[in-house]
Amino acid sequence: MLFPPAEPPATATPAPQDLRIFLRVADLASFTAAAQQLGLPRATVSTAVQRLENRVGARLLQRTTRRVVLTPDGEAFAQRSREVLADLDELGALFQAQPAQIAGRLRVDMPLATARELVLPRLPAFLDRYPGLTVELGSTDRRVDPVREGYDAVVRVGPLATEHLVARRIARYEMVNLVSAGYVRRHGMPRTLDDLAGHRLVHYQPNLGERAVGVEYRDPATGETRFAEMAGSVTVNNSDAYMAACHAGLGIVQVPLSAPARAALASGELVALLDALRPAPMPVTVLYPHHRHLPRRVRVFIDWIAEIFR
Repeated sequence: MLFPPAEPPATATPAPQDLRIFLRVADLASFTAAAQQLGLPRATVSTAVQRLENRVGARLLQRTTRRVVLTPDGEAFAQRSREVLADLDELGALFQAQPAQIAGRLRVDMPLATARELVLPRLPAFLDRYPGLTVELGSTDRRVDPVREGYDAVVRVGPLATEHLVARRIARYEMVNLVSAGYVRRHGMPRTLDDLAGHRLVHYQPNLGERAVGVEYRDPATGETRFAEMAGSVTVNNSDAYMAACHAGLGIVQVPLSAPARAALASGELVALLDALRPAPMPVTVLYPHHRHLPRRVRVFIDWIAEIFR
């Protein structure tokens, strides 16, 4: 006579896949969002969490009509689960010593200009070195949340406001104030900070609707960063539109001194101004979620990105 398998006892070892599903639900505070991100049916996600709670003999998540939150037991269990999964990833990495053995999906995000000008032209060589990797590359100027949105790493240009991520500084961009030659012909060239009152700035806000801060500059006397309010007729939310607005003569922009900026200066299409009042250099940072042991596929990507910026 055949009998169905008994439900695993509370002392049974949790399955790693159940731990990963549980952590994704906890990070996103939603069964539905976790299911969508993992590409699983919601019922599968719910069953995995329930199975995990049965195995450990404790309620890990508090379900409400609006969101899901960790219980005190769940908080402690989540922390230990991250450590266990990091150990498992590190154990797998012991057998991935050769480039050809580094495999899996790598999900990253970076500013549009960084992707277009630096990363994508060099990506074929990186994938030739690590043919087992597949890369999902987001390229918007929006500040993504790596934990909630499932990114392995993100590249950010500018000051950081995120404290719950590991940050590795890899470079810094020298900044420059630019304006089109056509704008100068129509409106003249501002030569002092006071002159800016009669000119226009192209405002850049990754999240439209936020208050524009104006023109940024370093005080020549103290080196401190200061801001001066300045009028503008247009606000954009990505780097391509920002430079296009400058080329169109819509106002002054403040951008990294990148290869396209140097080329536009060399051609005379754009003109540098107020060199003594440039913004402070802009840091370039790679951010990634806390791991006790960083997965090898993520580590090699971060090292490669750092090489690009050297």
